[in-house]
Amino acid sequence: MNRKIVFAPESYYHIFDRGTEKRDIFLNESDYKRFLILLYLCNGDKPVVVREYLRQTRQGRTLAQIDRGNKILVDIGAYCLMPNHFHLLVREKTENGIPNFMKKLNTAYAMYFNKKNERIGGLFQSKFGAQLLDTDEYLKYIFAYIHLNPIKLVDPKWKENGIKNLDSSKEFLSNYYWSSYPHFINKKQNDPILNRSEFPEYFESTKEFDDFIEDWLKYRGE
Repeated sequence: MNRKIVFAPESYYHIFDRGTEKRDIFLNESDYKRFLILLYLCNGDKPVVVREYLRQTRQGRTLAQIDRGNKILVDIGAYCLMPNHFHLLVREKTENGIPNFMKKLNTAYAMYFNKKNERIGGLFQSKFGAQLLDTDEYLKYIFAYIHLNPIKLVDPKWKENGIKNLDSSKEFLSNYYWSSYPHFINKKQNDPILNRSEFPEYFESTKEFDDFIEDWLKYRGE
C-alpha cells in the first residue's frame, strides 16, 4: 500500500490494518486481550516489556498504573478489533507519533502471534492504512464507522438488507469487549487506552451517543 499522507501533530486520523492475505490475526480471547494490552503499553517512549507488565499486574497494579514513559505518542479516541483487522481513531501527539506507535504495536503483536503459533513472516499487510479526518463531519462519522464494525459478525449483509433486529444488534455491540463501544455507553467506565479529552465532545451524554449509533444503524439499513 502506497500511503500518500503526511502525519502532523494535533491532527486526527483513522488508522486501520489487516492481516496479510486477509488472514485472521485474532484467533481467540487471549489474542484480543494481548492486543488491547499492547495498545496501551506501546503508546509511550519506553521499550515494551510485557513480562514486566505481567509481573506488576500479579502484584495488583492495574493497566493504567503501568509506566509507559513520559512521552505519549498518540491520543486514542476509539478502537475496534475484528478477527482479521483493526480500526483506531487517533490524534498524533508528537512528531512522528503515529508511525512510531504503529511500528511498536504491529511489531510487538506480530512477535507474540508468531511465537505462539510457531510461524514466521509478516503478519500484517505491508503498510497500515491512514485517512486524515479534516472536517468535523468526517471525524464524527468515524465514531459510528469504527463502532459499527462488529455488526458484520452477526449480520454480514446489514448494510445492504437492513438491520434484522435493532435491539439485539445494539445489545451485541454493548457486549463486544474488543471495542471502545462499551466505554461510550458507560458499561466499561474506565478504559486506560482512551484519551477522549483530546477529541471534540460530540456526545454530551450516553443517550446522545446511543441515539447517534441507532440513527446510523437505521440509516444504513434504509
